[in-house]
Amino acid sequence: MTRPPIYNGFLHLTPNHHSHGYWRTPEGQVQYGYKDLQPYIDVVKTLERGKLDALFIADVVGVYDLEYGDGTATIRAGSQFPGNDPASIVSALGYVTEHLGIAITSNIIQDHPFSFARRLSTLDHYTHGRIAWNIVTSYLSNGFRNFGYDTIAPHADRYVWAQEYLDVTYKLWEHSWDDEAVVHDPGTGVLFDPERIRTIDHVGERYRVQGPHLVEPSPQRSPVLFQAGNSTAGRAFAARNAEVTFLPSFTPDAARNDIAALNQQVVEFGREPGAVKTIVQLSTVIGSTEEEALRKQQYLRDNIDFDGLVGFYSGGSGVDFTSVDPETPLSELKDRIALGDHVRSIFRAIVDADLGEGRDLTWREYLIDHALLPGKFAGTPEQIADHVREWVDAGVDGFNVVPITTLGWWDEWVDHVVPVLRSRGLAQEEYAPGTLRQKLFGAGDRLPESHYGRQPSLRPAAGV
Repeated sequence: MTRPPIYNGFLHLTPNHHSHGYWRTPEGQVQYGYKDLQPYIDVVKTLERGKLDALFIADVVGVYDLEYGDGTATIRAGSQFPGNDPASIVSALGYVTEHLGIAITSNIIQDHPFSFARRLSTLDHYTHGRIAWNIVTSYLSNGFRNFGYDTIAPHADRYVWAQEYLDVTYKLWEHSWDDEAVVHDPGTGVLFDPERIRTIDHVGERYRVQGPHLVEPSPQRSPVLFQAGNSTAGRAFAARNAEVTFLPSFTPDAARNDIAALNQQVVEFGREPGAVKTIVQLSTVIGSTEEEALRKQQYLRDNIDFDGLVGFYSGGSGVDFTSVDPETPLSELKDRIALGDHVRSIFRAIVDADLGEGRDLTWREYLIDHALLPGKFAGTPEQIADHVREWVDAGVDGFNVVPITTLGWWDEWVDHVVPVLRSRGLAQEEYAPGTLRQKLFGAGDRLPESHYGRQPSLRPAAGV
């Protein structure tokens, strides 16, 4: 580990990110402010005060359980619904911060790559090089239907589609403008040199883009590239394209195996082992004592909207769990889980990990205790630091910190946990200078020359 772990503040511009139903409690009603700007300004100021690396804004473009009814369960529970547009808030959050990176989620169906590349270059300029992109292929059938498709594309096809999408953005960000194209010479009357700006003339299966890129090169050119996916196709996509990838690992031992498999593919794509940083989810309940932490954890679980959670999991997995008896042993669901074509990596991890420590979990126990919920680990700041150390020792490079409530929780993390992490060398004391890419990797502003996006094969002919 050459630097302390990466920490991202994980949120979603929605009433309930993962704490399904917790909005009904006095503590959870802070989420009513999800549609206002000021609460998010307060969040990023707190994150920067704690020297976290980035704000990570999750997003979806559909309702989770429409395949299995009318969406009533997740809409009623406010389970990632409604959801505001993450890109629209970035300029405001960048304006009130100086160092914090801002990662936005955008999937390949919701925006044309030309307009998306233009938007992110603009935001990278406005934030002086602090933008990252979480690349997703979309796993909601309703999301595909919202953009004119009959149904969700097959899993492998989505990654082929995503690669062409990235090829277009790489050509625009990395190859349309030479560095010397920005002249600004009043003496010669040349503001920009047209001989050093070129069209990209991309013609592919899904996109035809002439170019050139309409924005001059931003501080990073390409944003820092985040990606999640541990299926065969997803891992290959990460090995070629990602700079940071999210592992589905439930345990440090599982993370070791996932990292080894990833690095093997990274090398096959001509990159150095470790070139792709790995992140896992860190979701904690914080207490001044262990007893307090466990009591707060139980309170969170007691207030979960189980029907909303089942609808959320059904829509996100592509498997109809709405009729499954909650007491069904998890082992009996393996065949049904394996059929899901939406988020295979998560369910592979469920099956591989011994979450019951030798005892077969029920479906209810898995959802409440181990699924995508905050508060999986409850303890004091010192116990949380011990937990972090286990993951770091397994080779993990950082964490997406999942709050109990997106709003109103972060002061607890920054004031109580961050000081203990710093005392153990597990969190940075100050920000490094430069762009987000420099801060995370200690290298230059741009993608490394060995990265696929910089390869000469993507470079178009010279001149417009």
